[in-house]
Amino acid sequence: MILVTGGTGFIGSHLLDKLSALGEPARCLLRRKAVPRRLPAGIEAAYGDLTSGEGVEEAVGGADTVIHLAGVTKALAARDYYAGNVRATETLVRALAGRGIRLVHVSTLAAIGPSGDGTPVAEDAQPRPLTDYGKSKLEAERTVRALAPDAVIVRPPVVYGPRDTDVFQMLRSISKGWMLEIAGGERWFSAIYVGDLVEGLLAARRGAGGRAYFLAHPLPVSWSEMGAAAARIMARRPRVVRVPPSVAYAVGLGAEAWSHITRKPGIISREKVAEARCRWWTCDTRRAAAELGFEARTPLDAGLAQTLAWYKEAAWLKY
Repeated sequence: MILVTGGTGFIGSHLLDKLSALGEPARCLLRRKAVPRRLPAGIEAAYGDLTSGEGVEEAVGGADTVIHLAGVTKALAARDYYAGNVRATETLVRALAGRGIRLVHVSTLAAIGPSGDGTPVAEDAQPRPLTDYGKSKLEAERTVRALAPDAVIVRPPVVYGPRDTDVFQMLRSISKGWMLEIAGGERWFSAIYVGDLVEGLLAARRGAGGRAYFLAHPLPVSWSEMGAAAARIMARRPRVVRVPPSVAYAVGLGAEAWSHITRKPGIISREKVAEARCRWWTCDTRRAAAELGFEARTPLDAGLAQTLAWYKEAAWLKY
């Protein structure tokens, strides 16, 4: 039995779909007040709260594996990242103590930070996270290592695919005929299509205890490459608008102010601008290939084609 936390989110929903298709016994941890999309066939609902701990021990009962995806990626205040990523993880890991349950903890490349010289970062690189999000995910990793040393940690980079709302913002702008870039030259990043990531999460169950793995396509891409590929698929010729970093930071500050007014955290902030200014967000995928037998196989064009087709069918985009 696999217990999935964060199963109603972007990545988690795809993982549950895959487990349902495979016929693997699985359950999804839900908050009682949450209103999730309908769970796929064969997926049990288990009610619990990683903030208070209520119901968590009952939810993990009978599980042999937990894939921990739940977390906070956007927040109004720094403390919200630490509550949702560190304290919630500690609650879960303490509930697993002494049960012999394999934990696959899903972290992020942001916990390690960007490459300083263009060489893809390795799993054991010295962590240098730039943002409260990255710092909170690194602290969550350290909590896992302290309380569950045999856990497997996986670190995806940029994840895209159907149902995503983050990369979607860039794709939507391209569909409308423009693309925003921060001036200062090309920027490269590792990425993975969500369907490949799900395969990697399931493969991580075979990982050696105490190991960490980057799960990404082996070929990094640039933002201009991604934009050009999306434009080809949508038959668009977008105008590229390059703004100086000072203007980008001002936009980030304005977006933060608006988020506080609306009480809804957004994707744009000064910290996100700081991340976007880095030249290289790339990671080394060789360990996952050698030890898990996992390699992300969906190339950018194919992944974007599937993603954009879903957006179009769901009426998120018109092109």
